[in-house]
Amino acid sequence: MAATTEIIRRRYDRTSIFYDCMDWLINDEIRKKVIELAYGKVLEVGVGTGKNLKFYSPACEVTGIDFSPGMLKKARQRAKGLANVTLYEMDVQNLDFPDNTFDTVIGTCVFCTVPDPIKGFRELNRVCKPDGQMVFLEHVRSANQVLGILMDILNPLVVRVIGSNINRETVENMKKAGLHVETVETVGMEILKLIVAKPNK
Repeated sequence: MAATTEIIRRRYDRTSIFYDCMDWLINDEIRKKVIELAYGKVLEVGVGTGKNLKFYSPACEVTGIDFSPGMLKKARQRAKGLANVTLYEMDVQNLDFPDNTFDTVIGTCVFCTVPDPIKGFRELNRVCKPDGQMVFLEHVRSANQVLGILMDILNPLVVRVIGSNINRETVENMKKAGLHVETVETVGMEILKLIVAKPNK
């Protein structure tokens, strides 16, 4: 798994130069819808190039992590002047935070990339406070039979080129990790879901 993580890390370092041009699936309106749910001590996983950072309330204490140094370099540029944001290079599968640290966990199109998503979700469950919340915006495998099969066929190529899976069953993975999925809302298009969950303590 460590080898797989390193391969994907290198792919995202490579694409960090033009990643913002690829990130067309999430517009500012959708980002605001996600980020306005955050409160207290916030962990944003897969912070990427930092496009969410400007939308956090100044009242939030935001910790952002990403396993790609290239992505973090872009995020640090966006974080300049934001006193409430701290960024670290870190892998969601192995978080260097104590148990029950964060009130809110945020992730936008992250778990298509994590080599072991269930392990990642279990780590987030560990570091989220018992009365906290987890908010994810994720693209998932289509429920449409034809489109779902097409996504399955194309997935190996997309993973090889970019590093992300386009056919993940993310809601099911969250449940397998033990999270309490509260709401699943389709946002903008059929494969983009806003998912709110509670930790299992």
